[in-house]
Amino acid sequence: MKRSLHLPEVFRSESALRAVQLFTAAIIIVTLFWKLQFSTSAICCGDFDGYYHIKWSRLLWESLRNHSFPPQFTWLPLTTLNPKNYVDHHLLFHFFQMPFTWFGDLRMGAKVSAVIFASAAVFSCYWLLVRYRIRYSLVWLLILLACSAPFLYRMNMAKAPPFAIIFLVIAIRLVFNRKYWPLLPLAFVFALTYDMFVLLILATIIWTAVIGWTERRVQWRPVAWVILGSIAGLVINPYFPTNLHLLYEHLKIKLTASEFSTKVGSEWYPYDSWEFLGNSVVACVAMMVGYLAFDPSDRKRAHHSLFFLIFASALMIMTARWRRIAEYWPPFAILFSAFALQPWLEGTRSTLTRLSIDVLDELQPFLDRPLSTAAKDAGDLKVVWQIVAIGVVTIALGVVLFFNLRATFKDIGQSEPHDHYRAGSQWMSANLAPQQIIFNTDWDDFPRLFYYDPSHAYVSGLDPTYLYDRDPALSKLYDRITLGEEEDPGPLIRDRFGARYVFTDNSHEDFFDNARTSGWFEIVYEDQDCTVLHIRDQKVEPEPAETQTNDADTDEPQQDKRP
Repeated sequence: MKRSLHLPEVFRSESALRAVQLFTAAIIIVTLFWKLQFSTSAICCGDFDGYYHIKWSRLLWESLRNHSFPPQFTWLPLTTLNPKNYVDHHLLFHFFQMPFTWFGDLRMGAKVSAVIFASAAVFSCYWLLVRYRIRYSLVWLLILLACSAPFLYRMNMAKAPPFAIIFLVIAIRLVFNRKYWPLLPLAFVFALTYDMFVLLILATIIWTAVIGWTERRVQWRPVAWVILGSIAGLVINPYFPTNLHLLYEHLKIKLTASEFSTKVGSEWYPYDSWEFLGNSVVACVAMMVGYLAFDPSDRKRAHHSLFFLIFASALMIMTARWRRIAEYWPPFAILFSAFALQPWLEGTRSTLTRLSIDVLDELQPFLDRPLSTAAKDAGDLKVVWQIVAIGVVTIALGVVLFFNLRATFKDIGQSEPHDHYRAGSQWMSANLAPQQIIFNTDWDDFPRLFYYDPSHAYVSGLDPTYLYDRDPALSKLYDRITLGEEEDPGPLIRDRFGARYVFTDNSHEDFFDNARTSGWFEIVYEDQDCTVLHIRDQKVEPEPAETQTNDADTDEPQQDKRP
């Protein structure tokens, strides 16, 4: 006679299985993000913000070692990030990055940190599925990885969003377990790490509403603890109270249904509808499946899935307005679908694969076999259908993941190489007097300039709204000059911006044509990526266009041409 397993043995067996699942998932996730991250030599991806973050993390570490924390930020003096008003609203994120600056190679440190942080974010979502015993967990891992190409792309950026996902998953676990007081330190850390802590406030408000609907009572503690923790993070802050003003400015300019006051990064604009659907087809399907599977009549079991329904729907609406939410909505769409489907996967709610005893009794004369046999056959049929369905879904997901990865590899691979702007920046560092302002014709070039040449200050950077907040008229003049709408920009750059040198990429043709024909500018450095211009003391007759064109055709960098 077989000996049945004792309860402790069952628990040990289940724990071992979970450990194997989690370990396998961790290996898969880290491998995928490592391959994606190192498909470019640069600090990934698209924008150059990762260069700013890792460089500033290193400077923060040096200031701690020298007992001069926080250091002055002197690189954007014309913006709201001037030395007097600078706010590091990613402060703890930069602390988390600090250990990766100890290797000497900041590029490698940023890339390794991006792999670890992104992997931890996706792993936390998978861990939540395993913790709540969602069936077919490895299939759900595949769904998470295939959920959205923009999600994979944006997770590879050496920036703070992965921490927002990690903190939100921790908060969800706490509220599901009705452990509310730890939300206070969590909110405190979140507010010091990243200004998307507002999503944590939203999540707890949704949970309070869900408890009110499912249990007919007001659960105010999660909201109270999160608000107190967030306030503490804003107040117990080396940048208080200036950080409150910066947060207000961010909300005022970015949270608008109309056009933005000034040009902002592309991540703040919406996706085209078909692009949105095509990029995130798995996440969209997951939302539809979740809506269909959710049973609002089952109040006792609905609180988890109802929370994810509201939260994921809110994030989906935000993503339709601002594409930067693309790193938050897809994984929570998958979690919504998983929790909504859980009763069906457990077999406690199924009208498609299980026949009731009454129906089987009615069918008994036609079946001409014992009831137990019919029930057994129905159960076997259910297992067969489940296997077929899982196989079909897995194959389909594998195809989607393949195309998502191919698109993401291609997009990341098209990033500007690590050496982009290195030569021009290092030339400025070696040849121009330190601390002076350089007029950079693109605000989003600042992170690389800051990384390679921290000895100079720049006109605009990190976000164009920082210049606009400080001086709207100067911001509009900056736009007119860089777009080529000012035919004689030299005196304006010198007198209004206090700059005698201009750093520009080689794609600002209208600005460059105006500079060349104005007689104020001379090229002092030029290569295939960028050009450095000097504003003369006196206007001179411009050189013939043919001569300048011939000079520009050379492949070698043009060194200092000043007399």
